Amino acid sequence: MKRLTGHPHLNTLVRLTFGNRASLIYLGLVLAATLFFAVDTLFVAHEDASFSGVWLFLLAAPTVFLFFVGGSLAGAEAGGPTWFLVLGLVVSVLVQSLALGWFVRLVRRAGSAGSAHPQGV
Repeated sequence: MKRLTGHPHLNTLVRLTFGNRASLIYLGLVLAATLFFAVDTLFVAHEDASFSGVWLFLLAAPTVFLFFVGGSLAGAEAGGPTWFLVLGLVVSVLVQSLALGWFVRLVRRAGSAGSAHPQGV
């Protein structure tokens, strides 16, 4: 993969967050849920509240709840202002995509190390 910046640690973070199939599938699901929420909010009339936004929070769980706790500790009511909730969702999704990339890398390294030493021989 081509270097994006001159800083190797930043390149590693970008590669782990966006450079593997698991992270891209997760980010695609988040994008689909975001589009569903946007279309449902902007173009569909509801007599009651819609639960379309719940999918975003479920995909961002559990890290998004740290932002809720942080907002409550800072004195914000009901999760805080809208910008804080959006920032919490974006950061949570990116952190979880990074965690997925790290996990995939960990599994690949363990798999390649395990194949060099067959069990029972």
